[in-house]
Amino acid sequence: MKYSVAFASQTDSWRWVRRAEELGFHAAWFYDTQLLNPDVFICMALAAHETSTIRLGTGVLVPSNRIEPVTANAFASLNKIAPGRIDFGVGTGFTARRTMGLGAITLENTRRYIERVQQLLGGETIDWSFESKPRKIRFLNPDLELINLEDEIPLWFSGFGPKAKKLVADLGAGWLNFGATGAVDALVEMQNLWAEGGRDLATLKSNLFFLGAVLTGDEVRDTEKLMAEAAPLTAVMFHNLADEVGAMGGKNLPTGPLSNLVAEYLKVHETYTPSDAKYLTNHRGHLMFVRPDETHLNPELVRNTTMSGTADELVERLSALKRAGYDEVTIQLVHGHEAALEEWAEIFKRIR
Repeated sequence: MKYSVAFASQTDSWRWVRRAEELGFHAAWFYDTQLLNPDVFICMALAAHETSTIRLGTGVLVPSNRIEPVTANAFASLNKIAPGRIDFGVGTGFTARRTMGLGAITLENTRRYIERVQQLLGGETIDWSFESKPRKIRFLNPDLELINLEDEIPLWFSGFGPKAKKLVADLGAGWLNFGATGAVDALVEMQNLWAEGGRDLATLKSNLFFLGAVLTGDEVRDTEKLMAEAAPLTAVMFHNLADEVGAMGGKNLPTGPLSNLVAEYLKVHETYTPSDAKYLTNHRGHLMFVRPDETHLNPELVRNTTMSGTADELVERLSALKRAGYDEVTIQLVHGHEAALEEWAEIFKRIR
């Protein structure tokens, strides 16, 4: 199993990417979340310049936020700096659209976007519509070798529901999954759809992203680690539900063990201003830190909803994911706690 790392993109993420390369990590993935982090391609370019073997990918890019020629140009530029080490990770949009109060884009539009970007990277002339005007576009002077269209840039798609997973299979893309719970069941569904599409299961590339904390046995220290390194993932569950139940969805409260906690958070969410843009506060700190108002989060809940545990427990959980068929796992490091990379490197080396 390959092990990788993901960063909330920073202009100095390259320092940690270089250390990850030294530790034997396979890839470094960068969040594409404008308004929360610096630009993903700037951060990746710095990392590309400072490394020589580790792969670098968008984790994940959102189609609506960049037009196709701009995205293709950015990837081709990165591919010039780090030939053959770039990955095109893409999804329909969660964080990067929620920060602007928007829901996901359609799978149909996502597929069209992906295909156009790939065609441009393949040196093709494509039909493209912009500002309601049909145009033909292509790279005009790749022969000057200012960009790299020769080395492959593999496609990875972040898909959760069955339709999104089917698109992964249709495109023959690598599959990006996010979260620490239900990962095996999600992989089984992806494997079934891959096979139904007539593809050999041996060719399915699957990568699970997660946040978590390596616990020490010291209760005080472990509480600190859980709330700093893992809790941002648990917080995102509530950010999502607040959008779906409240401002963006208008649905009823979910049932089950989290219903009371969701209701508690929604009371706090109701106080956010401006009233017509609660998402500005709801998504502040998204996957980076827990806000002081997120008092519904506690260490026990965080431990149960993230990839957290003692070293032995984590080795067993990750080994089970390997046996299930995941061929790559990615630890998402939290801003200010990148030094946890060292702990996770030791865990990954023990996976059986």
